[in-house]
Amino acid sequence: MHARALLSDFPTVTPDTPVIEAARLLADQDLPGLIVVDGAGRPVSILPGPQVLRLAVPEYCLDDPALARVVDEAHADRFLDALADRQVSAALPRDKRKLPIADPDATVLELAALMARTHSPLVAVVEDGRLLGAVTLQALMDWLIAQ
Repeated sequence: MHARALLSDFPTVTPDTPVIEAARLLADQDLPGLIVVDGAGRPVSILPGPQVLRLAVPEYCLDDPALARVVDEAHADRFLDALADRQVSAALPRDKRKLPIADPDATVLELAALMARTHSPLVAVVEDGRLLGAVTLQALMDWLIAQ
């Protein structure tokens, strides 16, 4: 099985997309992450869902999770408000060497290795510089388990 057979259309965002808009897209479509593209539509990064949360969670809660417990429920329920003025570019991984991009002829083992190595729940499938779609962890696992 090759990536071409497992790929699906996948929504994209740009580095300038507001993070709250990306969060809504993740939630509305139950996505594990998003493909970030440049002005020409070429993938430049993958934005995993947890990276969106990382931008919204107060730094002190990331440093000491016990501090999240002392925030009252009303404020804890609204922590996504911190994303209001932020853009996707703020959430992107700094290391571009690990960009999970595969050729449409990549095997399922190649896809699995790429996802594992990059800690990405999806792989952008690109041919001749053009984004064809993505293979998600869910699609890959569904196929592997069915074998």
